[in-house]
Amino acid sequence: MARVVLFHKPWGVLPQFTDPEGRPTLADYIAIPGVYPAGRLDRDSEGLLVLTDDGRLNARLTQPKHKTSKTYWVQVEGEPDDAALHALREGVELKDGLTRPAQVERMDPPDIPERDPPVRFRRHIPTRWLALTLREGRNRQVRRMTAAVGHPTLRLVRYRVASWTLDGLARGEFRTLETG
Repeated sequence: MARVVLFHKPWGVLPQFTDPEGRPTLADYIAIPGVYPAGRLDRDSEGLLVLTDDGRLNARLTQPKHKTSKTYWVQVEGEPDDAALHALREGVELKDGLTRPAQVERMDPPDIPERDPPVRFRRHIPTRWLALTLREGRNRQVRRMTAAVGHPTLRLVRYRVASWTLDGLARGEFRTLETG
């Protein structure tokens, strides 16, 4: 029986259990031995982080060949036009090559608490929320993709990994599941 931990990682928390610099880590929230993050969620991102003690499940969630989908709620600077959204849907050329096509839709601001610290606000530059679904996981990929189409990411919240979501998890909370 594999253990799966769904954790709502706050902004500023490292997706690891130790840090020689003393920054906040998973150990400040989760005291379950033997579970490890299935993938990463950068310190400056927040949202769903899946941890497990099952190496095969970890591989299925993280290795690109399995094409596990992940959905992000992304607050970007500016108002992406149809051409920018089309580019994201077709794949964006990054320094490490062309990304796989993403699913992307404009969305209303999600019902989530403000980030602490808050996102920078510029009175004359609007922001827009997007729901972006990827089937690959390159380093800082969402941020690089939105920047490549002219709309830098201001806030990044991972909402879904495979069939698991943030629903019902407050910031800093986790839920343990048993899978067969």
